[in-house]
Amino acid sequence: MKGIRWKFGGIRAALLAGTLSLGWVLAQDYDPNATLNLATNADPTLNPWTPGAVVESNLINTILFDQLVRYNKKDLSPAPGLATSWKVAEDGLSWTFNLRKGVTWHDGKPFTAEDVAFTFNNVVLNKKLGAQNAGNFSKVKSVEVINPYAVRFVLNAPFSSLPYYLAYYAGILPKHVLGNADNPLQVASFNKKSPIGTGAFRVAEFVPGSYVRLVKYEKYWGGTPKINSIVFKIVPDPNTQMAQAISGELDFVGVSNPALLAGVERNPKLQVLRQSQNLYYFVALNQNDPRFRDVRVRQALLYALDRKAMIDSVVRGYGTIATGPIAPLQKAFYVKDVPQYPYNPEKAKQLLAQAGWTPGPDGVLQKDGKPFEIDMPTGQFGYLVPATLLVQQYWKAIGVKANVNVMEWNAYIQKMFVNRQYEATLAWWSTPPTPDVTPYYASVAADKGNNIPNYKNPELDKLLEEGLKARGIQEQVLVYRRIQRLLAEQLPYLYLWYPDIISVRNERVGGMADINTATAFQYSSEWFIKR
Repeated sequence: MKGIRWKFGGIRAALLAGTLSLGWVLAQDYDPNATLNLATNADPTLNPWTPGAVVESNLINTILFDQLVRYNKKDLSPAPGLATSWKVAEDGLSWTFNLRKGVTWHDGKPFTAEDVAFTFNNVVLNKKLGAQNAGNFSKVKSVEVINPYAVRFVLNAPFSSLPYYLAYYAGILPKHVLGNADNPLQVASFNKKSPIGTGAFRVAEFVPGSYVRLVKYEKYWGGTPKINSIVFKIVPDPNTQMAQAISGELDFVGVSNPALLAGVERNPKLQVLRQSQNLYYFVALNQNDPRFRDVRVRQALLYALDRKAMIDSVVRGYGTIATGPIAPLQKAFYVKDVPQYPYNPEKAKQLLAQAGWTPGPDGVLQKDGKPFEIDMPTGQFGYLVPATLLVQQYWKAIGVKANVNVMEWNAYIQKMFVNRQYEATLAWWSTPPTPDVTPYYASVAADKGNNIPNYKNPELDKLLEEGLKARGIQEQVLVYRRIQRLLAEQLPYLYLWYPDIISVRNERVGGMADINTATAFQYSSEWFIKR
């Protein structure tokens, strides 16, 4: 026994020595007084629910305002945030969330269930306010306080993806600060000066048009952050952002145009990150046009596109061919074993011939004396115009004529999304990493919702409802795999590619989750600057 005790003592001593050594190494590896320099493209609004607080505000607000749920850094599944656990009721009509104890707001007040109920009942579900992303919670009827550390989300229909949406820019607001405001989303002193959150950093200074400086919140529930401050510089021009990243003035920038990477990829001080997200480009064919209700026509028009060449040409290879609305980063749900449409113009011609389309005297296909001619508006934004022109060329090669009309962005949105005055168009969807695609595919979302092709399929509607009613991950997986196979066969959208999200990061930065940017910012307390 003495020998055994000694052996354990030796191991314990060795472990202690190892711990001390590791702690010494870590303490030497990063600078706790360092400042991380980031950029945003415009003055942010420091309230995650204020209408119009979008791309310039989302990441800052992710740092300032914790959410009930975060994304798991490995697979984007729901992970504990301000809620430590959750459970759905047997009938699927309510979810109970247990809240983390010991959390304080940046002014030292305790975080409780009252804050969660206020955020949703008084802000998100108050239709008069028009909160940002409120549509994600249309199935939530109310939030009830069970006790100071537990809430119940009461639903008007099963909503299996609720935890995923709670992790998507759904920060919790302080009732004790905003509870008496006429409109909690329009309090200028909060939105543009000194917001109060529970996040790892708090606002120390906001100079409009110049920068926002955050400092670490020493009492953060996840442990004291490893860097002292974060400065968000307001730099609208992406070329300037990249120049500042190269010069070392910025530590991390998102890259909207791969052409800006020239020379960066070989810079030893910069890392080019290729990340995936739930975003896909597509061609929408308006189902109100009877020509596109024939699935053979939809399949033919996808066979006619060389999507690999489009990816190489339009986004310099930073993307992969899309198979449906659920991207590969949703590892638990994504399935690749679905109908595929490799570039095959001859197959496209065969399918169109089966659908009754035959070559006319000018080479354009015709049916019942009418040429296969498509009105195809596009907007002046990002990759849309060059990608649309490529589609036009590929379809021309099989005898389909697309009339491309390039429009100013807002006019394009009005024409296509609002009025549905188009026959075909190329666009993209960016959605939370949930397998639920109801808002973009359900029949009830056609004509006036996000189902922009106006696609209606009772079989799909039934499966979408099954997905929302699913209880547990395995049941969800089975349903959403069936949905993916149906979508790949029927092609309500012609799926083009999943783009890589490109970022450039200084090699001195450590501790950032690599799966995607939004998730990395949910764990900002773990970031550090190497010495």
